Amino acid sequence: MDNRELAKVIIVSRGGVAKSADFVAAGIRAVDVVNMCNAGYLERVRHGYYSLTGESIVSEEQLLATLVPQGIVCAESALFYYGYSDFAPRKWSIAVPRTMSRAKLEVDALVLQAYFVQDNLYELGKTTGRFQGVELPVYDRERTICDCFKYRSRLDNEMFSKALNAYANDTKKNLNNLSAYSKKLRVYKKVTELMEVLLNA
Repeated sequence: MDNRELAKVIIVSRGGVAKSADFVAAGIRAVDVVNMCNAGYLERVRHGYYSLTGESIVSEEQLLATLVPQGIVCAESALFYYGYSDFAPRKWSIAVPRTMSRAKLEVDALVLQAYFVQDNLYELGKTTGRFQGVELPVYDRERTICDCFKYRSRLDNEMFSKALNAYANDTKKNLNNLSAYSKKLRVYKKVTELMEVLLNA
């Protein structure tokens, strides 16, 4: 099997994106990877990550899972996922630890809206969901609603009010978690006042 065939097998087995280390482990030298890029066979997705040129086997969801594994889908993207927003975001809203290097978020093939979260709150409400068949970390409904209040200035009024109404009518809501999260995120008073109005309407 020549290097091109081997590279293709590796990339396909990794879901469409492979790391330099994957090639090295299979016996492909770094110089060969560079040559395959120069020849237009491989495409550099980000420093140290490659896909097959022109192959549309890599979805944005797969790229996100591979290139930003620490990212947790949040805010606008989570609202859309739960059906609390009809607006399909053009950017992926992801929460990352505040200490994470911004260079790791420079991915040509993805448009990211990063929310840098302090470490003690980063995993609060973290769960997993399936996005177009790819499993990604996502904040649960309650954390997502708390984030609407926390990042109120980033959301337009229509999206904000639609999300809260949709949550109020959601049979899967967990008001105990909402209360606990809102205290930790310091939006308890705002959340309680508005949710009481909506739930008693």
